[in-house]
Amino acid sequence: MAMDTAPDKPARRLRARDLVEDRRIVLMLALGFSSGLPLLLVLGTFTLRLAFSDINVKAIGLFSYVALPYSLKFLWAPMIDRIDVPVLSARLGRRRAWMVTTQVAVALCLVLMAFADPQTSLALLGLGAFLVAFCAATQDVVVDGWRIDAAGTDFQGILAATSNLGYRLGLITAGAGALFIASDKGWTFAYLTMAALMLVGLIAALLAPAFDTRRPEPAVAAAQTPKATGTRLLSIRQAVLEPLVELHGRMGPALWGVLVLVALYRMPDFVSGVMASPLYRTLGFDLKEIATVTKLYGIWVGIAGGFAGGWAMARFGMFPTLLAGAFLAAASHLSFAWLSTGGPEVWRLTVAISIENFCGSFAGIALIAYMSSLTTPGYAATQYALFSSLYALPGKLVAGTAGYIVAAFGYPTFFVLTSAVGIPVVLLCLAVGRTPSRRPVPASGDAGMAAAGGHGNPPAPVPLPTGSPGVPLRTQA
Repeated sequence: MAMDTAPDKPARRLRARDLVEDRRIVLMLALGFSSGLPLLLVLGTFTLRLAFSDINVKAIGLFSYVALPYSLKFLWAPMIDRIDVPVLSARLGRRRAWMVTTQVAVALCLVLMAFADPQTSLALLGLGAFLVAFCAATQDVVVDGWRIDAAGTDFQGILAATSNLGYRLGLITAGAGALFIASDKGWTFAYLTMAALMLVGLIAALLAPAFDTRRPEPAVAAAQTPKATGTRLLSIRQAVLEPLVELHGRMGPALWGVLVLVALYRMPDFVSGVMASPLYRTLGFDLKEIATVTKLYGIWVGIAGGFAGGWAMARFGMFPTLLAGAFLAAASHLSFAWLSTGGPEVWRLTVAISIENFCGSFAGIALIAYMSSLTTPGYAATQYALFSSLYALPGKLVAGTAGYIVAAFGYPTFFVLTSAVGIPVVLLCLAVGRTPSRRPVPASGDAGMAAAGGHGNPPAPVPLPTGSPGVPLRTQA
């Protein structure tokens, strides 16, 4: 099946007739929905279920670790590209076989979560949540791989935007939808409904073209020679170490400050987010109020915050936006400290969600753009993977202790403490926020060829994202 992958073909815009003529768009929408659906079922919706089952706040904090596979999926992603699913791969192709396998596995694990009672089978419920996260994170790897293989360079933007739309529809369904169902029919019925909705992605995977791009395999005899082994080791060194060496060579000692800045920038959001659901339950809000304000209204406020971040980036530049985002994201947690001191009044919840979601999305766009600006053409994928993993993982590791802090000091003090993390972040922005990003490309032909890795023209700069479904936006829950 031929695909146009010409690197010089310009990206084109989505046309109305594409929705009818090109089935990849509809399939990508369904696959994006299937990727977004499980996330909140092991994060925000899951913690609400625990809170409304009167589970201890310390245990709720520890259960945030079940979602770690979303941050660690890069560890097993290479195997998904190289290992076939028995029987299915021969019939469906490698990617579609993995999509079907992971989607069925997610649905079965959601059924397990549906029938596991938090009061009597808490460990079984936690196991189910971890398995959902592992299988769903693996599904994300496969769906992203299919999207890249399914389109030439001119169509990647359209499929990425379609995937993002489907992903957000999945988040709304697993957030507001699951809460509305749970308030009327109970948690078991809600999770069974979510398991059934995985059929959307399963049908899309069965209908999708294979689009498998297999890498050429070296001959067995050649692979066994010392020279071939040395070549593989050299390739690993070039792929893993050289991007890191380039970062250090370009930034010098300031790189360590940049890494700390990236690690701390969104940490208050990850830590405080785990305790938001128990706070709603403690204050006395019901599931329908939480669904309406936090999962429906809050999403649109977050989208507005993302647009505001993109506008500020274009109007004022990188450094002022990064600095403002660091201050606003941390200070916004004071609104939750204020919320925790009052009663279950919907207007108070609306104010707190408005402030927190707007500021958090503003900061998310600033961080995505900042991390992207730190990469170098030729090393962008590996370097950005380093930054995006670093920004999420420390916060998720610390988030497990949030319940103990709340139990010891209470919600108001807890949210003030998460807000205080913004002080060193702002100081780090002032110290290293202006660190030179990309190395200037020499104007001379020879230097330009060297910078481009031997090609005649110097590499074009990597475009900064303006609200696309990057890792930071996807992992906010």
